Amino acid sequence: MGKQENTYVLQRFREILTPHKVALFNRISEQRTRHITIVLEDLFQEHNASAVIRSCDCFGIQDLYTIENKNKYVLKRNIALGAGRWIDLHRFTNKETASLDCLNRLRGLGYKLVATSPHANAYTPESLPINEPIALLFGTERQGLTSNVLDTADYHMAIPMYGFTESFNLSVSVAIILQTLRTRLEKESFPWKLNIEEQEELQIQWSTRILNGGNALEKQFRTAHLEKEF
Repeated sequence: MGKQENTYVLQRFREILTPHKVALFNRISEQRTRHITIVLEDLFQEHNASAVIRSCDCFGIQDLYTIENKNKYVLKRNIALGAGRWIDLHRFTNKETASLDCLNRLRGLGYKLVATSPHANAYTPESLPINEPIALLFGTERQGLTSNVLDTADYHMAIPMYGFTESFNLSVSVAIILQTLRTRLEKESFPWKLNIEEQEELQIQWSTRILNGGNALEKQFRTAHLEKEF
């Protein structure tokens, strides 16, 4: 699928979408990033799972990875508020190799792995290096990340706390960290947002998700472009 083809397909979708939706897709895709991604290992509380994907959407994080060694990742609609429609969810469900499969995929994509844990030499969200793409790893609500994931991480990060309680709720931790890192990214000059081609691909994807028969329409538009070319 080339750039010209995607541009043609997106234009055909824009002829169907309302002007408001077209403008909304343009504005939001311009703010999306894959420079930061979230990884959840074996979450079992649907409330947290749903709140995290909602935070990803709110902070412009396009990808969410789930490791499902023991627990299936499940969303509650009244909490996620449709965020699953806009976020790319990558699930790793092979109970024997889910963690390894996920981490290998992320390393292959060029991510530095960041384990959230109260490690002695942990970075904070304010000091974590962000010049390279980073994958933020979060573990179960009670036990945290498994030892294998902790040992594999490139960095460790902890949120400074000043009270008697030892940790934040998991979904709260994700939101706090994303707020800080997104604010830091906004001040950087290196390219951390999606480029134009990636934005067009994303808008096509969103279009297929919200329109009845969206996938069939995309196939139809691509066929029409191919026939137009020849």
